[in-house]
Amino acid sequence: MVTRTPDDAEAPSATFSREYFDRRYTRDPDPWGLATKWYERRKYALTVASLPKAHYRNGFEPGCSIGELTRLLAPRCTRLLAVDFADSALEQARAAVREFTHVDVRRATLPEQLPADRYDLIVVSEILYYLSSEDFDLMLDGLVDRMESGGDLVAVHCRAADGRHGYDGFNVHASIEVRGELERLVHHEDEEFVLDVFRRMPSLDAVSGDGS
Repeated sequence: MVTRTPDDAEAPSATFSREYFDRRYTRDPDPWGLATKWYERRKYALTVASLPKAHYRNGFEPGCSIGELTRLLAPRCTRLLAVDFADSALEQARAAVREFTHVDVRRATLPEQLPADRYDLIVVSEILYYLSSEDFDLMLDGLVDRMESGGDLVAVHCRAADGRHGYDGFNVHASIEVRGELERLVHHEDEEFVLDVFRRMPSLDAVSGDGS
């Protein structure tokens, strides 16, 4: 096992463009094998199993891609919003969750178009390491601001192979866990991915009552 430090790799200098993802989906409608690879099946199963609560009132999945994880999250939420900005992915995602009338699949560019609602569940899977350092901070700030007190943030991202210190899930999750508003409840790490569940802690004003 290679020793890692949070700053052993840098975020991309610019956020990956919509054109990059459009090219990937043009060449292959499922470019990452989300519907077929065992890595994805296993990751999704662990992600859903890690949810601390049986049911959530309002869920949000940014970067939903073709909707494979969305379909598994749907039964756990009263309402679920899933967004992406690749048209091909959105078309497949809508088909994947067609039976769930409480799931809304929308087009959005992130972090600029984060929804204004508040959520007790946010799931970010394999998207944060595509963001520049500036956009990562904007995204994380926006997600935390939209979390209800006591809400859960689930993050799951691929790990780079040992000996290849690429910017990966290790670095991304290290940046999340230092947030003072979040308490980590679940941590899983293996040779392929890292998964964490963080809970939004109540503000000091809420803890003290009226803050006076």
